[in-house]
Amino acid sequence: MAVGSATPACAAAAFADASAVATARTPPGNEVGRRTARPRHAVRHPDGTPFARPQRAAFGAFAAELAAREALPVDWVLAQLGKAQHVAAVRRLVMPPPPGQPKNWQAYRERFVERGRIDAGLAFWRENAHWLERAEAEYGVPPQIVVAIIGVETYYGRLVGRFRVLDALATLAFDFPPGRSDRSAFFRGELEAFLLWCRSEGVDAAEPRGSYAGAIGLPQFMPSSTRQYGVDFDGDGHVDLRGSAADAIGSVARYLAHFGWQRGLPAAYEVEPPDLPAERASLLASDIVPRFSVAEFAAHGARLAASAQAHEGPLALVELDNGGAAPSYYAGSTNFYAITRYNWSSYYAMAVIALAQALERAR
Repeated sequence: MAVGSATPACAAAAFADASAVATARTPPGNEVGRRTARPRHAVRHPDGTPFARPQRAAFGAFAAELAAREALPVDWVLAQLGKAQHVAAVRRLVMPPPPGQPKNWQAYRERFVERGRIDAGLAFWRENAHWLERAEAEYGVPPQIVVAIIGVETYYGRLVGRFRVLDALATLAFDFPPGRSDRSAFFRGELEAFLLWCRSEGVDAAEPRGSYAGAIGLPQFMPSSTRQYGVDFDGDGHVDLRGSAADAIGSVARYLAHFGWQRGLPAAYEVEPPDLPAERASLLASDIVPRFSVAEFAAHGARLAASAQAHEGPLALVELDNGGAAPSYYAGSTNFYAITRYNWSSYYAMAVIALAQALERAR
């Protein structure tokens, strides 16, 4: 995600529809507080090619600007960029999915709320209970939400991405594909943030692997999010979202808290939508932004679950398509909206909530 609230933390969220967002990774170590193990399987590096001359020429201007702004040696910046390779697969993957593919909430949900992911989430919860409890105490975000986000993003470390982050960001910064809104400036900002993070952490820029859009680690933070919201939760002097479950947990909780997570507030409630299309349209007009009180829901003909009757604060009527079947509806609170700041998708947010509920029941 970009620095600030303009873009989500998760890379894929900025460029892919909810139906395309799915990742998984290698489980962490088996002791509370221990750093997670690196994936044991070999990671294949997608074929890259040298950048073309015009792109290499753009490296010089980028390096000069970054060096001047951040007081860095320009030779160091150029040396890092010189390691980058152009990866055609990154340009293909960043493109939107073909039109005409209907969204299906039930199918999307089943990808994440399934036995294997629940079992892995319970193991992650047990192994990192100390850090999850501390994160809740400091940021107000309950363990099941943090565990669910890491489960949806990376399957607890099983799939953290196969691309060199340097290659992915440089490709999209200097050769963003035509056919969709140009985000090259966004990726130049992320490339800058990545290089600054590498320098501050003493990491070789050619080493980290991540998603096709440059997201890193267990929580799939973009480099600017790592720099802005990343937490050295285990106190070892480094923000390590790839190898430290503690840092990942603290960073996810801090991110949600920054974007308005309220302690003790349910994220979503069951609701029956208004029968009249005009009334339903009125509640849906705000999209996922909570703007209606419980009384206003009732006035429009929506029937909230009993658990929502005492809710204080605004709600949003969330509509999730189910292919050719009738849509599903939920009432999302400000905490639902906070989850969508991690990934701008109501389907994603509801999948996180559904997995969190499944994890809590299984415990």
